[in-house]
Amino acid sequence: MWVPWLERLRVVRLRSTFGRKGSLMIASIPNIIGWLAISFAHDYSFLYMGRLLEGFGVGVISYTVPIYIAEIAPPSMRGALGSVNQLSVTIGITIAYLLGLFLQWRVLAVVAILPCTILIPGLFFIPESPRWLAKMGMTEDFEISLQVLRGFETDISAEVNEIKRSVASSSRRTAIRFLDLKQRRYCIPLMVGIGLLALQQAGGVNGILFYSSAIFEAAGLPSSNLVTLMLGAVQVVATGISVWLADRAGRRILLIVASVGSTASLVLVAVVFYLKGFISESSHFYSVLSILSVVGLVVFVVAFSLGLGSIPWVIMSEILPVNIKSLAGSIATMANWLAAWVITMTANLLLSWSSGGTFTIYAVINAFTVMFVILWVPETKGRTLEEIQRSFR
Repeated sequence: MWVPWLERLRVVRLRSTFGRKGSLMIASIPNIIGWLAISFAHDYSFLYMGRLLEGFGVGVISYTVPIYIAEIAPPSMRGALGSVNQLSVTIGITIAYLLGLFLQWRVLAVVAILPCTILIPGLFFIPESPRWLAKMGMTEDFEISLQVLRGFETDISAEVNEIKRSVASSSRRTAIRFLDLKQRRYCIPLMVGIGLLALQQAGGVNGILFYSSAIFEAAGLPSSNLVTLMLGAVQVVATGISVWLADRAGRRILLIVASVGSTASLVLVAVVFYLKGFISESSHFYSVLSILSVVGLVVFVVAFSLGLGSIPWVIMSEILPVNIKSLAGSIATMANWLAAWVITMTANLLLSWSSGGTFTIYAVINAFTVMFVILWVPETKGRTLEEIQRSFR
């Protein structure tokens, strides 16, 4: 887990130079090579090399995809389409859980090559991001791409003019420096993006999902692998619901409600683990507490998937101006994976120290997320990217 966040530092120029499609194509190659290295590894050096290559590939893809979706989607569908990205991630994780029950890890690594081998030829059949083309000064290509995306019968003149006005102040190859990020129109959306993406992981989701089998065993439940698979299935369903809600309820309200739900469920699990330390394992109340721990974790996964699972990526891709998307987006994405690395590396140690204490820490972080969203995160539903970005000036 140490590689992905570190590799975010290397992808800034890649997305700026090669565009969204080009970046995804390039990122697919190290992913394929990385999985091959892992599958045919003879020693740890091959595993480390494969993980390094995977870190680079995932580093590019994890940010480029939501940016591409945000830049091609009409305002009325941007939240739903952005949430589809996270839905796809949760489906992939659940499939990996399922296959992991039956396949040896080398075979599973070979299976993991398939998505990227499908992605590369598939990218030839989709248009490049019109906003990136406009930023690069490719006016004719930009209008053609937008027309293809909106349909040949759609009048795109108003959207074309708005995008042109948005990028008019930026030259084709203008370089954005770290010092430029101090400007209000850049620093506030960057702060919101970093805050949301860091808090998404700091709330403990990876620690809970990665160590769910151990958590359920500690709660006294049999068949922990099946319960873990159930959590993955619940995550898929809840994320699917968030796709439907994103453009109806709004991003901000979803984040608030979901964060409150995550906080309450983690408090419940923490209380359960505290109480289990004072109760005999043979008692009926101990069994009730075990069931409550499962309920609490399921509620947490549902709440997380409804809000923090997908919405931070949607908002981050919406609020960053096109001329700083690569630099600022890479910083925010690195913060996300750094937080994920810290949680993953510390979760097992914390659980060994105190299960109740671990969930208490996660609950406090989720409570802080509620306050952060209320104070800083704007509503972006139904607004064009240009309107959102102008509001920070």
